[in-house]
Amino acid sequence: MDQPPLWEYEARALQRGARHIAGIDEAGRGPLAGPVVAAAVILHPADPIAGVDDSKKLTERRREALFSEIQARALAVGVGIIEPGEIDRINIYQATLRAMAQAVAALSAAGEHIHPDHLLIDALTLPGMPIPQQGIIKGDAKSASIAAASIVAKVTRDRLMVHYDGLYPGYGFAGHKGYPTRAHRDAIHRLGPCPIHRKTFRGVADTIRDGLAAEA
Repeated sequence: MDQPPLWEYEARALQRGARHIAGIDEAGRGPLAGPVVAAAVILHPADPIAGVDDSKKLTERRREALFSEIQARALAVGVGIIEPGEIDRINIYQATLRAMAQAVAALSAAGEHIHPDHLLIDALTLPGMPIPQQGIIKGDAKSASIAAASIVAKVTRDRLMVHYDGLYPGYGFAGHKGYPTRAHRDAIHRLGPCPIHRKTFRGVADTIRDGLAAEA
């Protein structure tokens, strides 16, 4: 039987005795607004999902379709979300690690009797995690499990930003999803930051600083 696409790292872990391999990835490290979202996905080795790939390579429509397939067919899916206030408090790197750890913890709750025994993580490793793990540079383009996690994280976060667009109109969150586009930067300067903006990020912090200086 041919090995499924992007299954090389999973195959190696299976050969070493792993049974439940979780791929982990995040979405939202770079935006000026909104949470950072991480996902952990345990795919079924005997039930590969065709078309799973790095979420950045997929159209929105294809991501949405694959998101539904992953939710229906994966052995377990876990999600971790760290809100902007905590990102400002602990920094985006630590927030990303925390979101990933939350996603791993959520796997056992999401999948009945499913506990990950090997982690494949996009670019990072999780300190203090008592599970064998491997960080893979550009892992979302090399591992089906990480790619599936990238899809879940991206779609989850995009849906949250569409929701926030209704709560905080005028910023265009449904379009740029909080990333530092010219239109988003202009909206921040015009309207000022809203509650989901990351106050410590350049592009938001300087607007706050300029506003305080103008009031002085």
